[in-house]
Amino acid sequence: MSTITNFIDHHYRHFNARALKDAAQGYKTLINNNGKVLLTMAGAMSSAELGISVAEMIRQGKIHAISCTGANLEEDVFNLVAHDHYEVIPNYRDLTPQDEQALLERHLNRVTDTCIPEEEAIRRIEKAVLEEWVAAEKAGQRFFPHEFMYKILLSGKLKQYYQIDPKNSWLLAAAEKNLPMVVPGWEDSTVGNIFTGHILKGDLKNPNLVKGGIEYMMSFSEWYMATATKNPVGFFQIGGGIAGDFPICVVPMLAQDLNYDDVPLWSYFAQISDSTTSYGSYSGAIPNEKITWGKLAVDTPKFVIESDASIVAPLIFAYVLGQ
Repeated sequence: MSTITNFIDHHYRHFNARALKDAAQGYKTLINNNGKVLLTMAGAMSSAELGISVAEMIRQGKIHAISCTGANLEEDVFNLVAHDHYEVIPNYRDLTPQDEQALLERHLNRVTDTCIPEEEAIRRIEKAVLEEWVAAEKAGQRFFPHEFMYKILLSGKLKQYYQIDPKNSWLLAAAEKNLPMVVPGWEDSTVGNIFTGHILKGDLKNPNLVKGGIEYMMSFSEWYMATATKNPVGFFQIGGGIAGDFPICVVPMLAQDLNYDDVPLWSYFAQISDSTTSYGSYSGAIPNEKITWGKLAVDTPKFVIESDASIVAPLIFAYVLGQ
């Protein structure tokens, strides 16, 4: 029986298919050379259920740190506890404003073809995370956004609500390994908005209870230097935006702003993106532009697959896993 790896090796010979294969082979080479990989996730990858492949990558030691948006952090947990209440809208391109209003009135928040149920997903998580916020505030403690989520998942308090096989939750896999993580711009997320609401209502007093971006960069810089001085570190980017831009900047920050000597550059770079290069966007910037910012070297293996991450990423991960 043909495997995914054999299929890619045989059929993926040109254009974006070839870029996919080259990126996957480069990823495997990095891992085989004792390299480490940071995965960055923008977009709605958790609602796309990318956790099915990402969780296995984490468990098998193919992903060693993650940078993601606040939406991806929370939406993996939403899917974990409310999957059966999600609705798929196959004809989402044909929806009228009135159709969208009807979804709103049913408390269904749409992400492309997938509707997240407010009550079963968002409010269920709100109750659990509020308990952790209150407990931390009473104890005079502060934690990062992902650390609060780790606490909730590892406590088992949500286990009774699981509606998918927990092995398909990438955040649970990350929590079980205490994987290093950064969630830049967490405030721009549903749970971030909920936290602000509880501060404004007076349920919580300390707006600094949840650690923010500067502390994330400080923590990540420590991880990067401790890791990259011993092992090559690669950068696998899904989409663009802050999830990718924030962590990749750790290298020029250490080298140019702190004037550290011999800061290792990223040893591998691959991006799945559908952005164009002509509008000055970070998401659409070709890898060579990153050389001028002191992030990548001339000889760093660099790959861009201009395609849909929900299709491409599982194929690359399957290749890396030898499936």
